[in-house]
Amino acid sequence: MKRLFTKACAYGVVLMVSHLITAYAMLDPIDFLTLQSIRKSMDDLPGSNYFASWDFTSDPCNFAGVYCDADRVIALNLGDPRAGSPGLTGRIDPAIGKLSSLAEFTIVPGRIFGALPHTLSQLKNLRFLAISRNFISGEIPAGLGELRTIQTLDLSFNQLSGSIPFVVGTLTSLSNVILCHNRLSGSVPPFASRALTRLDLKHNDLSGSLSPDGLPPSLQYLSLSWNRITGPVDGILSRLNRLNYVDLSSNRFTGSIPGIIFSFPIRNLQLQRNELSGPVEPLNEVTIPTVDLSFNRLSGGISPLFATVSNLYLNNNRFTGEVPRSFVERLLSASIEILYLQHNYLTGIEIDPTVEIPVSTSLCLQYNCMVLPVETPCPFKAGRQKTRPTTQCIEWKG
Repeated sequence: MKRLFTKACAYGVVLMVSHLITAYAMLDPIDFLTLQSIRKSMDDLPGSNYFASWDFTSDPCNFAGVYCDADRVIALNLGDPRAGSPGLTGRIDPAIGKLSSLAEFTIVPGRIFGALPHTLSQLKNLRFLAISRNFISGEIPAGLGELRTIQTLDLSFNQLSGSIPFVVGTLTSLSNVILCHNRLSGSVPPFASRALTRLDLKHNDLSGSLSPDGLPPSLQYLSLSWNRITGPVDGILSRLNRLNYVDLSSNRFTGSIPGIIFSFPIRNLQLQRNELSGPVEPLNEVTIPTVDLSFNRLSGGISPLFATVSNLYLNNNRFTGEVPRSFVERLLSASIEILYLQHNYLTGIEIDPTVEIPVSTSLCLQYNCMVLPVETPCPFKAGRQKTRPTTQCIEWKG
């Protein structure tokens, strides 16, 4: 009886080894061992069962998030991609660099911490790298500049610090760079890729000025808001005629706004809270639905070509003169949803005090050099004073 039991145990071991050999036969041994290292470095957060299918006695190419071509791993999507899933915890094992055929590497939002391994630079076939909404810290490895085929780089919503490696800007295949909501500092490197359509660097601590030709004309989405970037924008924006979204707000940009930008196919233009100055003169009727130029140092009269904007924020500037008649017509027809003109030096608006402003329209004329013809609700932060002190109006006019 004891001999039979011993033989049965031995047979079980043989079967187990046989399964492992089969797994190795299905997948390159280096990739197999690499997946084991990755598994040991990460765990499911409570409520997640992503790794339940990672049974190394079976074919790893059938694991959740593992995609193979022949005997090599070509894509690794770690974690349950469904919205609201708890995600993973742990670190990215440096062994990741041994997956030499890897073209796509993603990790769902969770609690992955630690630095990005420098071995990522060994993934010469990588085209898509997305590790957002985790707790990745440290600096962006300069070795990422060796990934000449990479198209999407998304490291957003982490705790990355240091500068954006200059060499990342030399990657000619980049189409999406998303590094927003980190702690990055230093200047924005020039980008050489003529395929770059999305650049999102908002909510960092970037400074310095932009290189005059550092942003390629292929850009369609540009967000640099909530940084400390300086310098003029006219020469930079004038070249980017494919833009459909622009947010340069809450920086320290200076100079004038090029009139030609209002002719671009932009759906949302955010230039508020900078140090932009001078008159604003669109070349044609502005068809951009939302334009925010508030909290700058813009001056001169308000162009009637802005009357076609649905949501227009010109408040907290130095605009003078009367509000164009075309604005009144659009206001009364409910074609304008938001018109904020408060905190300027405007002297009047031709509107009948007895008319009712459509309830769908928000109009604020507070703190200008005029007696308000109509009472309209203003945002709370506009303050309580209805008109600007006469002395300020005289001094400004003088």
